[in-house]
Amino acid sequence: MPDQSIDLGNNPLLDTKGLPRFNEIKTEHVIPAVRHVLKEAEAKFQKLEENILPTWNDLLKPLEQMEVPFEYVWSPVHHLLGVNNSDDLRVAHETVLPEVVVLGMRMLQSRPVYDGVKKLLDSNEGKKLSEPQKRILELKIRDAEHAGVALDGEARNRFVQIEMELSQIATDFSNHVLDATKAFELIVTNREDTEGWPVTLLQLAAQSYSQYKGNASATPEEGPWRITLDAPSFVPFMQHSRHRDQREVVYRAFSRRASEGQLDNIGLIERTLKLRKEKAQLLGFSSYAELSLAEKMAPNVAAVENMSDELRTAAKPYAVKDLDELKVIAAEWGQKEPLKHWDLAFWAERLREERFDYTDEELRPYFPLPRVLEGLFGLSQRLFGISIEPADGEAPIWHPDVRYFIVCDRDHVQIASFYLDPYSRPEEKRGGAWMDDCLGRRWINGELRLPVVHLCCNGIPPVGDRPSLMSFSEVKTLFHEFGHGLQSMLTTVDFPDVAGLSGIEWDAVELASQFMENWCYHKPTLMGMSGHVETGERLPEDLFDKISAARTYRSGSLVMRQLEFGNTDMELHHRYDPDGNETAFDVHRRIEEEMAVFPPFEDGRFLCSFVHIFGGGYAAGYYSYKWAEVLSADAFAAFEEVGLDNEVAIANLGRRFRDTILAMGGSRPPMEVFKDFRGREPNTEALLRHSGLVD
Repeated sequence: MPDQSIDLGNNPLLDTKGLPRFNEIKTEHVIPAVRHVLKEAEAKFQKLEENILPTWNDLLKPLEQMEVPFEYVWSPVHHLLGVNNSDDLRVAHETVLPEVVVLGMRMLQSRPVYDGVKKLLDSNEGKKLSEPQKRILELKIRDAEHAGVALDGEARNRFVQIEMELSQIATDFSNHVLDATKAFELIVTNREDTEGWPVTLLQLAAQSYSQYKGNASATPEEGPWRITLDAPSFVPFMQHSRHRDQREVVYRAFSRRASEGQLDNIGLIERTLKLRKEKAQLLGFSSYAELSLAEKMAPNVAAVENMSDELRTAAKPYAVKDLDELKVIAAEWGQKEPLKHWDLAFWAERLREERFDYTDEELRPYFPLPRVLEGLFGLSQRLFGISIEPADGEAPIWHPDVRYFIVCDRDHVQIASFYLDPYSRPEEKRGGAWMDDCLGRRWINGELRLPVVHLCCNGIPPVGDRPSLMSFSEVKTLFHEFGHGLQSMLTTVDFPDVAGLSGIEWDAVELASQFMENWCYHKPTLMGMSGHVETGERLPEDLFDKISAARTYRSGSLVMRQLEFGNTDMELHHRYDPDGNETAFDVHRRIEEEMAVFPPFEDGRFLCSFVHIFGGGYAAGYYSYKWAEVLSADAFAAFEEVGLDNEVAIANLGRRFRDTILAMGGSRPPMEVFKDFRGREPNTEALLRHSGLVD
């Protein structure tokens, strides 16, 4: 690893003005910068503790100001770990991670600060504070209590040890999945084996072979072709490869990622579940799920399970029908063997093509990324009155593919900005798609710092002179992540603890993102963002009709799959005994047998790559996707009710959505914010209707 002795004065991570200097950050900057900020924060915090004055200006403002250096040091390191991963960066991150956790716990567990915040909330000044300020105080009290502020002696020490170990395990878990994904490759050399492959898969697989085999020169027409477990490669291969044996090889590798050898996550799973249960019990909760839900919109485990049961009752008959249809088409096409897991995506795609008479490959040429962005930005202007302008070259970037945009209000005054990192880089960038804050909205030295966010996707990179061509699923994913970004960028809250996504209960954070997905089925929006890569022609009417008709295709199966994941997560964190005879895999198998209409894959180790709950923030919270989807579908139904083609009504309603859901952040409880927009509490009617799960 590079030498860590580097001049602090030239360390870009210590520059707390403007945008992070991503183009200058090197691995050797990480450890000295983080330790410098930790040392300064520790000294300031100790001084604050020694003279607690329970007023907003004397207690909360200093605490807020201490966060700024961390935004410029720790946030970029965490971001680069996801988009520019390397062995050296991992070592640097893992070296200082325990130190960051220790100080974080020290601040959360500060009894003087906790008592000061409680005194302020109960004081005359506290009664006069604004609603966002009171909410911040309430959240700080709750977070301190959930961080063990009431614990003493050995119990407190043990709690800190648990938090440190859990933080390290989460990092290791995610790295193992990334490494296991990178480690697999299937090299296809026989042209006949590529029969049925989409052109984009041929191009991507040939490009991948050339990149990873040094000076090799593969072509889409002649190969060789390299298939990986990265989503842009794995998904179309499973959908289109007619070589059943190869599909089995790839599926088995995917389903067993990070379950063997040095990358084995099995032990990390069991250890995580034990530690989480111990942590919850130290805080007086009977299970980790109860601790988790104490910070969420759902009132208790029973409420989550009631929602799941309601959706399962509606979805399961449709899922059974979905499977029966796959059996029929497989038999019609001549498959004599019983269906296996590596057959499902293939036959589902054949049935979709047959039923709706189009393929993803037919759609891709109509959705070049530049046109999709143009449509997305146009929709945002119509709904929310904002304009988005490219500002490439005006911000430091971490990779040449990254773009930078500024967001302006109606009066052309800048209100936010964002980075877009759109393409897959499996050698260094984690899979999936995500939005993360780069810099939050806050006042610093009398000046308002505008919010900046990261939008990261894993689309197919441009090939030659052709831009990235997006599948319809990738279009929806971009809209989804942009919805998250809007909530961070359009916040009007000036207190960072409850601005944007901060302070929003976890099971409500998907509302805005899932809401935006609905517009991909709005004809003027979708047609407006389409333009054939060669001719510029818009998507043909008949293709739009087919996309709309296919919206609910296999929705019963998709709902059941999400419920299976959510129920497994909740069971592992509520009733499961890590010291009992049943393993976590037994739990998943049991729930899979209850929920799925197709027999479980005996050799599967899905939990080993379930990053959401073991490496991310969704522990005892995976249900949040469906919980928030109820909210988002009901919110979109408000636009349907006023008429989606009524531009004046849509603009007015869009402004109300902006002024409530997007603007208020975590400054009010999410149910109150939802009722501010909708005028009532949500119900499941719209979600079931949009999913085609009503007769």
